[in-house]
Amino acid sequence: MSELADIVTAFVRGHEAWAIPIVFLLAFGESLAFISLLIPATVIMWGIGALVGASGISFWPLWVAAGVGAGLGDWVSYWLGYHYHDQIARMWPLNRHPQLLPRGHAFFEKWGIAGIFIGRFLGPLRAIVPLVAGACEMPRHQFQLANWSSAFIWSGWTLGAGAVGVTWLQQL
Repeated sequence: MSELADIVTAFVRGHEAWAIPIVFLLAFGESLAFISLLIPATVIMWGIGALVGASGISFWPLWVAAGVGAGLGDWVSYWLGYHYHDQIARMWPLNRHPQLLPRGHAFFEKWGIAGIFIGRFLGPLRAIVPLVAGACEMPRHQFQLANWSSAFIWSGWTLGAGAVGVTWLQQL
């Protein structure tokens, strides 16, 4: 997985014009049920965030791209849960990792709307919580409020961690 992160980060370093669409796709994939288990998007975004501090890549367009990508990924995950709530447990990869859905459900039951917000920051639950929220038929407006606010905070934190880390290391 770290090899993929190195490849993507090197590509963005050499092709800065691709940074915005790549960050959008990474954030979307990181927040999308099922797909999020396959890509190390957070690690790659830390690397891209480090390029912000070390090159001329602007933070703000990347932040917006990551926020929109993450929000849309969760929106699609919620939609899948809402429309396929009875069949979700039988779908790949949940049928191979049966503990993920009950963990997500317990988390959502305990925390409610705050769980959507908090779940954004917990790797394995990031895309499962919106899926479960949809399956539990959480009201859409409550879900979207937590979804979009957490998406932009998460994107700033994720990209900012890389940018701040590089700045901190340069000061040493």
